[in-house]
Amino acid sequence: MGDMNIWAFRADAGHGTGTDLVGFRVEATDGHIGKIDKLSEEVDSSYLVVDTGPWIFGAFVLLPAGTVVKVDVEDKKVYVDRTKDEIKAGPEFNRDKHDADTGYQERYAGYYGPFYGSGPFI
Repeated sequence: MGDMNIWAFRADAGHGTGTDLVGFRVEATDGHIGKIDKLSEEVDSSYLVVDTGPWIFGAFVLLPAGTVVKVDVEDKKVYVDRTKDEIKAGPEFNRDKHDADTGYQERYAGYYGPFYGSGPFI
């Protein structure tokens, strides 16, 4: 796949900038994982924060925008290309401390980057 920027939505995912995805259901490759709680569309820093409810202790996970393979606006669903276990094993996300966390991109790029054949880059 080459050097994919995991912090940008894929051109073919169907996400138009400015489309509010908050509240959309998130589907992993093996089932539903939660609903979008927050969306960041900053250039080279786009991500989703997903409220997983009781499924994961801590309740919230961050997914880089590059994990999104399809946005279905009509059904209010976002599909990602990772399994539930892969998402659950990702870096811990603390919603209350995230805004002050300057190292989150390195941690997430280090975890998700290798899935896409790219190193832990920003």
